[in-house]
Amino acid sequence: MTNGAELASERRYRRTMDLGLRDRVFVLTGASRGLGFATARALAADGAKVVISSRDQGRVDEAVAELGGPAVAAGVAADLSDPGTPGLLVETARRRFGRLDGALISVGGPVPGTAADLTDDHWREAFETVFLGTVRAARTVAAALSEGGAIALVLSSSVRAPIAGLGLSNGFRPGLAGVAKDLADQYAVHGVRIVSLMPGRLTTDRNREMFAATGDPEKAAAQAAAGIPLGRLGEPHEFGNVAAFVLSPAASYLTGITIPVDGGALRTI
Repeated sequence: MTNGAELASERRYRRTMDLGLRDRVFVLTGASRGLGFATARALAADGAKVVISSRDQGRVDEAVAELGGPAVAAGVAADLSDPGTPGLLVETARRRFGRLDGALISVGGPVPGTAADLTDDHWREAFETVFLGTVRAARTVAAALSEGGAIALVLSSSVRAPIAGLGLSNGFRPGLAGVAKDLADQYAVHGVRIVSLMPGRLTTDRNREMFAATGDPEKAAAQAAAGIPLGRLGEPHEFGNVAAFVLSPAASYLTGITIPVDGGALRTI
């Protein structure tokens, strides 16, 4: 799950601010690894309880154990494209931990390819998972939250600037940011906050796979880092810390915004 170097780096960045997360309960999709897992770890470190999901039961079980076991985390093997999944996650949170305070909604990146080369089947499949699965989960959780709840959508820097070779992401992520803004307006009256997050180049499995696809992963990673003002790729826990803050009561006046977590790579203001 997490290697020694990553854990050492995470400890150096450990927060000292009390985010007010103790005993709050969050649902996280796509959270058996990567950015979802990093966020679950950050939430749990501040005293929250988490319900994590992904499609792989083995990975879910490993993640629950690493987060501290059943006292801290519950795991559900489920596919976000299944209409019943959001309701199942809400029910699991309430049954296991007695409440629900928010969610991080993350869906794995769609298959690469240019918009011109991708087939109708590619677009339909990505719509069901990346787009409709996210929208369904967000509206289901939002309707289940009481005042003070929060939802964060994990999107991509493609919301602001297209990424070469990722036509599906370029097509769907900006639309999801618009949906998040619309939902934020609707649910603000109920005290529920909704925010979008745009991760940039972080050391996730997804980015490692993209670097490997070039045939020279070390060179590809170095080139990516060279385009980031901070001069390096980000670590998953750096995203997780931002996401935990956004979901926490400490961010109680943030809603309807789209936040880049990219080391300054986006050139838009």
